[in-house]
Amino acid sequence: MVNKKQGLIDQKLQDVNNDGIDRRGFLKCMAWAGTGLVWTMSGGIPVSRAFAKTIDRSAGKGGDFSFVQISDSHMGFNKPANPDVIATLQAAVDKINGLPKPPEFLLHTGDISHLSKPEQFDIVDQVLKSASAKEVFFVPGEHDVLEDNGKSYLERYGKNAKGAGWYSFDKNGVHFIGLVNVLNLKSGGLGSLGGEQLEWMEKDVKHLKHSTPIVVFAHIPLWTVYPEWGWGTEDSAQALAYLKKFGSVTVLNGHIHQTMQKVEGNVTFHTAMSTAFPQPQPGKAESPGPMKVPAEQLKSVLGITYVKYMRGEHSLAVVDSTLG
Repeated sequence: MVNKKQGLIDQKLQDVNNDGIDRRGFLKCMAWAGTGLVWTMSGGIPVSRAFAKTIDRSAGKGGDFSFVQISDSHMGFNKPANPDVIATLQAAVDKINGLPKPPEFLLHTGDISHLSKPEQFDIVDQVLKSASAKEVFFVPGEHDVLEDNGKSYLERYGKNAKGAGWYSFDKNGVHFIGLVNVLNLKSGGLGSLGGEQLEWMEKDVKHLKHSTPIVVFAHIPLWTVYPEWGWGTEDSAQALAYLKKFGSVTVLNGHIHQTMQKVEGNVTFHTAMSTAFPQPQPGKAESPGPMKVPAEQLKSVLGITYVKYMRGEHSLAVVDSTLG
């Protein structure tokens, strides 16, 4: 079972076709090398500006609350692309701890571990204990469910979750939905939510007011980034249909180890950098997977995502910050 799943993961990190990017609506691919941008909404279209050191000066000031997304720590990975993933995860925590105001909590969008070993989860838990934000919410990546179809992950991180680990919670008037799309991977490694989870999600948001800001987070992107590499979720359209009534929906994902953003209607999609290693841009290599860069450049292609919510604003401000 493990070998079969690992083979599927390896395969999905290996095939490429032409462009393949879904261009329905507006698509913006942020600088692959991790140059940070601040995103806001203007007339329904995202506008951006390079933030340089803005995050150090103004992040966390003036908003009702903020949180940080980290992703793809791949604890246990030790190949040339990054022989010390503990150090780069700690660098991410140091970046978080350097914010003027501690974020309310952290979201980890999966691939916490590289091989779903208990000791790998232990190391991540230990490093995150030093973060200024003491509350952490997780969703699994495909590497977190290799050993036992996610049982160990659930016992550790999903004790109050539903089904295979999905759940929701509310913070300061914002409704957060954590989804699991790394079990039952489809052709080419595409993510899948499944009927049970979709039914739960429909009921979860049914009672909410249209004005409630929604944040959805899952590992594999909920929009079609590059299906030939499995960079998308087969049944995400159904999940997004339940969110059409809301004025502000932000979807945060990991998995592709680079920042990309798309806005379609009321939904802003955003993928995060990894804290472990970069992957190539879609179509820019024969296959995806860990990509080695010069050692002095590594931290410039790894990073965190800082999200600020200001009451009364239509969208959440999203800032990507490299570890460099």
